[in-house]
Amino acid sequence: MRKNFGGGGNMNKLMKQAQKMQAEMAKAQEELAEKEVEAVVGGGAVKAVANGSKEITSLTIDPDVIDPDDVEMLEDLIMAAVNEALVKAEEMSQEALGKITGGIKGLM
Repeated sequence: MRKNFGGGGNMNKLMKQAQKMQAEMAKAQEELAEKEVEAVVGGGAVKAVANGSKEITSLTIDPDVIDPDDVEMLEDLIMAAVNEALVKAEEMSQEALGKITGGIKGLM
């Protein structure tokens, strides 16, 4: 004999909430792709811009910092700018998506 625990209504409600959250997440991710953050290092020598999808959208290098005898310094500046831009993009993404998930990201 099967017992009816009456959980069907709760399950439907949970599924609707999950679908709503999924739609909100998709919309937020689209909006994030259009937002940008920038990181400037070396006193303005190198600027990297990233979008909310964590893609570098532009990289600007001051011509005065280009020294053929010190390529390593330029490489370090570029890496620093790119890494900082990506960290900022991740923080922006976490903030936007965290508002939707309410901190349950680890469960998804």
